[in-house]
Amino acid sequence: MALLPVNEAQVRLLALAKPLPIERVPVAEALGRFLAEPLVAARTQPPADLSAMDGYALRQTDMPGPWRVIGESSCGHPFTGTCGAGEAVRIATGALMPDGADMVLMQEDAARDGDDLALTGTPPGPLGKHIRRKGNDFAKGAQLLPAGSRLGPGQLALVLSAGHNFAAVRRPPRIAIIDSGDELSEDAGNCADHQIPASNGVMLEALVRQAVPCEVERIGPVIDRMDALAAALQQAEGADVIVTSGGASVGEHDLIRPALAEWGATLDFWKVAIKPGKPIMVATRGHQVVVGLPGNPVSSHVTAYLFLLPLLRALLGAVQPLPQPIAARAAEALPAGGPRQEFQRAHFDGIQATSRLNQDSGALGALARANALIDRPIDAPAVEAGGVISLYLLENGGIA
Repeated sequence: MALLPVNEAQVRLLALAKPLPIERVPVAEALGRFLAEPLVAARTQPPADLSAMDGYALRQTDMPGPWRVIGESSCGHPFTGTCGAGEAVRIATGALMPDGADMVLMQEDAARDGDDLALTGTPPGPLGKHIRRKGNDFAKGAQLLPAGSRLGPGQLALVLSAGHNFAAVRRPPRIAIIDSGDELSEDAGNCADHQIPASNGVMLEALVRQAVPCEVERIGPVIDRMDALAAALQQAEGADVIVTSGGASVGEHDLIRPALAEWGATLDFWKVAIKPGKPIMVATRGHQVVVGLPGNPVSSHVTAYLFLLPLLRALLGAVQPLPQPIAARAAEALPAGGPRQEFQRAHFDGIQATSRLNQDSGALGALARANALIDRPIDAPAVEAGGVISLYLLENGGIA
C-alpha cells in the first residue's frame, strides 16, 4: 500500500468532518468556540458622538474664547441641554457630546476660574480631533466576523458590544480516547520492567482540551485482545470522534484495524508518509470518525497535532482548521529530507529553532522540552545554519 502524503491525508480527513449542530450559548460561556453564523451588529458603536479626552465641549466658531461653563457631561450621565454661543460643557473621556458642541478642548490647554473658562494652550484641530464619531467602530447591520471565527477574549467583547447576549456556536464534540497495549500500566509508580506507564490517554486528553472546547471520555488502558477492544468500542458508542492510541501498526498484536472492521467501521486510509507517525489510520462508522494514532508517545502527539486537532476544529466549524506554519531560521545545518515528511521536535526562541533534541519516537523528555515542530518536506534540500525553515508552534509548555 502506497503511503499517503500528509497534505492529501489531511484533506481526506477534513472531508469526513460534518459540522456539529448549532447551539446558542451565553457569550461568557463561548470562549474558544467558533462562530456558526456571521456576527452581524445589532447596534451602532459608538451609538453617538463621544469625547475622546477629558476637557470641555464647545463650538469651534467661539474660538479662542472665553467661555462660560454651563454644565457637565460624564460617562452614563449626559448633559441634557444645548451648548450655545460662548458656552462650554465640562466633559469626560467617553461621555456623550452635548448638542451644539463640535469640538473638545483638552483640560491641559484650558484654565478655569469658577464658571469662567479661558484658552491657555494650543487650540484643538482639526475640527473633531478629540471626538469619537458615531459608528466609528461599526454600524448596525455590518458583518463584524465571518462564520468560523474563533471566539477569544477580544471577540467575546465584540459580540457583546454588537448587541448580542448569546453566540451561535457548534456543540462541543464528544471524544472517546482508547489507550491500548498489554505493556501499559495504570500505576505509574509501580511498573515492572516489561511495562510502561499509560501516559498517552492523559496526554491526548490534555492536548484536545487545550485546543478546543470538548467532552472527553478516557477508556483504558485496554489489553491487546479482540474482546477487550470490542468492549472499549462499545463503550465509545456515543462519541463523535473515537481516538485510539496503539495497535495500529502491522504486528500480530496490533488489533485495532480488525477490531474496527468487526465493529462495523470502514477504513478510509492507513499509513501516511510522515515521520514520526506512519501507521496513522482513519475510519468511519456512520457519523463517527475514528482516528487511530500510533502507540509511541511522540508519534501519537505529533499526529494528533496534525490530524486530530484539525478534525475537531472542522467539526466546530473553524474557517481555518489546519495549523499554520511560520518562517524561522535553522540554528544548525539540517540534512536533506527523506522519503517521508518529517516533523522534528525543536526549541524555537522567536528567531531560530534548534532540533538538537532526541528525535526518537518514544522520547518524552525531548517532547516536553520542545515548543515547535520543524517541517522537513519529502526530499527537502539540505539547509545551512541560519537558513530559512518552516515550523509549527506547539502549545506544549516548552522549556525556554
